[in-house]
Amino acid sequence: MAIINQAITERYAAYNSDCVEVLQDLPSNSVHFSIYSPPFASKSGQCLYVYSSSERDLSNNDYDDFFKHYGFVVKEINRLTLPGRCSAVHCTDTPTGNSGKEDYLIDFPGDIIRLHEAHGFGLIARHTIWKEPLWVRNRTMTKNLSHKTIVDDGVYGGVASADYLLVFRKRGENKIPVEHPTGLDYYAGECPIPDDLQKYRGWTGKQTENRYSHWIWRRYASCIWDDIRIGRVLPFKDCKEPDDEKHVHPLQLDVIDRAITLRSNPGEVVLTPFMGVGSEAYGAVTLGRKAIGVELKESYFRQAVKNLEAAAEIAEGGGVREEFVQAELFDGEATT
Repeated sequence: MAIINQAITERYAAYNSDCVEVLQDLPSNSVHFSIYSPPFASKSGQCLYVYSSSERDLSNNDYDDFFKHYGFVVKEINRLTLPGRCSAVHCTDTPTGNSGKEDYLIDFPGDIIRLHEAHGFGLIARHTIWKEPLWVRNRTMTKNLSHKTIVDDGVYGGVASADYLLVFRKRGENKIPVEHPTGLDYYAGECPIPDDLQKYRGWTGKQTENRYSHWIWRRYASCIWDDIRIGRVLPFKDCKEPDDEKHVHPLQLDVIDRAITLRSNPGEVVLTPFMGVGSEAYGAVTLGRKAIGVELKESYFRQAVKNLEAAAEIAEGGGVREEFVQAELFDGEATT
């Protein structure tokens, strides 16, 4: 499959194509960090969300075939990643897809971990991204995630499953340290930073005294991220096609900003093989990195390019961020 379309600038390279074919053409040890959401595999006969009808789309595979094909992607990411550098995968537990009360959860993150270990990566972190139950109920209309379920029979009650950000490191020694000489001076989250810490922002003295950075680090280094702004995502409504299901949910920019800030240096290359509407590539560019993104679906690719153009303008203007909040995610407060 040839590249259908592309957009290449000094700050990013975006490709409308099969990600494996694009990755195979990139030079080894050329990527400093990768971050992405793969399709969420389910044992129902196809992935949790089907993004296109293309036979090249990983979402059109059953669980076992998904991992066979996904293995080619992970293998290429390992080849491209510099020794000692990281790759982050956003995922969640997925349902078996059985009908009614016999639907159970699959340890999809666990299978992703085992796949990466088989291809030369080691797990170094698992961040749990908390989600509010009513928000999830309104968004997904999950039948067992309602107050009524526990009123009738609590054994069938569901939970608002967390998302996870799994961080892997390629085996080998990292020869280019990811340094933060003045600590962390940008916080991606919803908690207000205490006023008395503002004087430490950009602290140039001993970093053991940098209370501003330390406050941020304590949140970033936590295994549970309960301060992510769920609605801070890129615009995506314009990329939906008439036959699309209501399943376009970009990864929150707070999650992306944290991972890129912690695991890469400004000016380095950040890869996202399942680009979607460009959230990870957008985060990379606005944070002063160079992005490589690949997306198979043309409508998503077009929206990603628009978002990347906006990111480049933000980067050129000094990195001032816009706050994207998708209000429709919170519309309607079902209480059943």
